[in-house]
Amino acid sequence: MIISAKTVRFDEYHLWVELSDARTLGVPLSWFPKLLNASDTERNQFELSARGIHWENLDEDISIVGLLNGQGDITHRPHHAA
Repeated sequence: MIISAKTVRFDEYHLWVELSDARTLGVPLSWFPKLLNASDTERNQFELSARGIHWENLDEDISIVGLLNGQGDITHRPHHAA
């Protein structure tokens, strides 16, 4: 069974995703800098697919599997001092 997003919403600090299996995930917007820095209008221009959420204008894709695994934006790894 593929678990998909049914609805997406935002508050000031979180991305909320209601899943097809009736769970709701809330994750910090700080996990996704593009969404954190986007306007409300930009955040709400997304497309749902069987596997995730896509923001064309922000060039952002979030997989449901990644959210379920507690994964944030994997394209921007923090730098570590040696």
